[in-house]
Amino acid sequence: MNRSPILVTGATGKSGRRVVARLRAGGIPVRAASRTGEHPFDWTDPGTWDAALDGVHALYLVQLNGSRLVRPFVDNALRHGVRRIVLASGRGLDDPDYIRGNGDIRNAALDSEAAVRDSGLEWTISRPGWFAQTFTEGIYADAVRAGELRLPAGDGAASFLDADDVAAVVVAALTGDDHVGRTYELSGPRAVTLTEVAATLSEITGRAIRYVPLSRPEYVAELVRQGVSGKDVEAFANVAESLRLRKDAHVSDGVQRALGRAPRTFAAAIQGVEAVIDPPVRQGR
Repeated sequence: MNRSPILVTGATGKSGRRVVARLRAGGIPVRAASRTGEHPFDWTDPGTWDAALDGVHALYLVQLNGSRLVRPFVDNALRHGVRRIVLASGRGLDDPDYIRGNGDIRNAALDSEAAVRDSGLEWTISRPGWFAQTFTEGIYADAVRAGELRLPAGDGAASFLDADDVAAVVVAALTGDDHVGRTYELSGPRAVTLTEVAATLSEITGRAIRYVPLSRPEYVAELVRQGVSGKDVEAFANVAESLRLRKDAHVSDGVQRALGRAPRTFAAAIQGVEAVIDPPVRQGR
């Protein structure tokens, strides 16, 4: 076994920290890099790049959305002798209308993928869709704690994906040879509506959680009242609108291809969420 470490950038994020945990559970040396984690790494500070790359043979690359920093970073990785890269990309890159106003982020991500494919290194690209954990440790977790998912998503649905499945695919690609040159588009096993999301969260947490569909103007007005900046208001509204338009409702076969098994369901992905959401104490009979 190669005892030089694997570099994991974004090591405190939803996928990164799970990748770190899986690698360490397998006895594989890891350099967990992030702005606030064990090993200092900042995409916007190239002075941190060399120390992160020194002596590693493989890396999980979680890019900075909207930036074009992956290409120079890959060039640096080549100089350091890195042999394998797994890139965290995103679902929907083949659809220019996937998320309204997302052109700069999409074009930067496509450039990142091209940089990895053209690098001459062993590469794998992970293209995950919506994480199920968006509702438990992501942007909608506070809404779940408050008991209402208030979004302009209509009766939209998405094939929500378990972040642990993403980590399993990434670790397989980092440590095995069967995934080189492959792009895995990742999803859950079926599309789930927000009404179903709320019902599943209610059942698992013991809380009453409901989905309240809003119009886009209603949602924007609520965000403004909460003090969200104008640029972020539009971004949040555009993301929710992609749900309404069912842009992420289709099911992909990436988990099956990479792991030889079906992806976990939304309900399975959020088991144990009680500890995160802090449910009320149930009264005994």
